[in-house]
Amino acid sequence: MSKTPTPERAGVRAAFRAWRADRPFWGGLLLTLGGAEILLTEKASLKVVLHIGMQGLAGYLLPAVMVVAGLLILFNPAQRLFYSIIGVLLALGTWLTSNLGGFFIGLLLGVVGSCMAFGWLPDQEPRVSRRKRRRAAKAAKAALSGAVGPEAGELA
Repeated sequence: MSKTPTPERAGVRAAFRAWRADRPFWGGLLLTLGGAEILLTEKASLKVVLHIGMQGLAGYLLPAVMVVAGLLILFNPAQRLFYSIIGVLLALGTWLTSNLGGFFIGLLLGVVGSCMAFGWLPDQEPRVSRRKRRRAAKAAKAALSGAVGPEAGELA
């Protein structure tokens, strides 16, 4: 059985890639996963829990708002700057309220995702890989040396 994608599947994949290219996808996803991870550590057994926090409510509220901010970054990228600032503040706040930020994992995911969303530039040209830049430079150098010829290096 071959592993070539069917036309319907290739169309869905291309549509998802186009949708993902128009937004800070990885930043929003990491922020959402960080909030979800912190929420899951709140449900850990009492032997594992290090710090419950201020009466427990903020321990659930901050990561829940982190998840919402991550989803809003994904589905409303025009307001990504506001949501990413809120996301990093919430992630840092979970240090005090939610098991040391979900045992550092959720805290780090939230901060990194927020920073990625904040730094995302929508109108930037795609980067050219280093390998392609080197090939282009080699081709230009070869074309220049071939067009000029050996006598161009001599000064008479």
